Amino acid sequence: MNYKFLPTRASKTPQPPNPPNAISRNIRIAVGALLFCGAVLYALWRTSQDPLVVYCAHDAVYAASIIKAFEAETGIRCVVRYDTEATKSLGLVESLIREEKAPRCDVFWNNELLGTMDLAERGILQGYHGIGFQRIPDAFKDPDGRWIGFGARMRVYIVNTDNVAADYNSINKYLQGDRSRMAIAKPLYGTTLTHYTILWKELGAEGLQAMHQDWIDRGIKQVNGNATVKNLVAAGVCDLGWTDTDDAFVAVEAGEPVAMLPVKLTTGHVVCIPNTVSIIKGSSRPKSAQLLLDYLLSERCEVALANSASRQIPLGPVDDTRLPESVRALRHHVSNGYPLHDLGAARKGCIEWLKTF
Repeated sequence: MNYKFLPTRASKTPQPPNPPNAISRNIRIAVGALLFCGAVLYALWRTSQDPLVVYCAHDAVYAASIIKAFEAETGIRCVVRYDTEATKSLGLVESLIREEKAPRCDVFWNNELLGTMDLAERGILQGYHGIGFQRIPDAFKDPDGRWIGFGARMRVYIVNTDNVAADYNSINKYLQGDRSRMAIAKPLYGTTLTHYTILWKELGAEGLQAMHQDWIDRGIKQVNGNATVKNLVAAGVCDLGWTDTDDAFVAVEAGEPVAMLPVKLTTGHVVCIPNTVSIIKGSSRPKSAQLLLDYLLSERCEVALANSASRQIPLGPVDDTRLPESVRALRHHVSNGYPLHDLGAARKGCIEWLKTF
């Protein structure tokens, strides 16, 4: 008998559901995934803990309390670099220009306008149209949102009331004669430069140059700053001068025999020079930077600046009952403030001319 032997099916040895090597591999994958997620979360946590870097040219004695209030309300920590008395805002502007390719700053709070405009023209500022942008009038902000104004100083005549009546008729009559008892700050720097830049645009280059030369010929005093103008007028050494409201308020509240009236241009406009705030392009914390901008541009911040010793004038809508009487008296002039968003060409021309002196 022949037997046909068929191959038998090999019996399978039962295998564990996951061989030891597979278990080890899965554990490694899981651990790796956890480590990666942990690293991402840690990086996000570290980023959230990084402070918002603010460069601030406004006086620390006024700005610090506002920054601290923002920190307390939002939980966002800020590291603030203030300017120095020697460099004023110019030093911070120059720092931002040097740091353009590797920005360190997130938000720039400037106490004037022209340096901020320079940064905007160089492409260093990031546009932002938030709720703060919306409450500030068009005259005091860049249409592209690269800078927005708030809390302004106003250019004023400061008058020694023992020598000149504090009304426009008396001032205009005085201005027709000798200028040896009138003072202005040297116009190459500070708010007087902004004032001259606006006059350059309004009167034209030849018109401003002729006005300036006429004043020189009639003996006008050019001094080192607005505070010096205030001191000379308060002491009676000069009868009147150009200065800013913050300096004039110091003399008024000290009981000096002075009064102030806004300087009016030939167009009837007044000159309001605001603080400005901007986000630096390349900021590592743009959302936090936007929150700070909206905070600085809020009613509460403008009211706080109005009630500080600097008596800065709100530009957006506020509850006037929360303002000092001295600030309320000037508020109605804001609606007639000279539009500031198109001064770039005038700034360059005026500075080049002033440098020739």
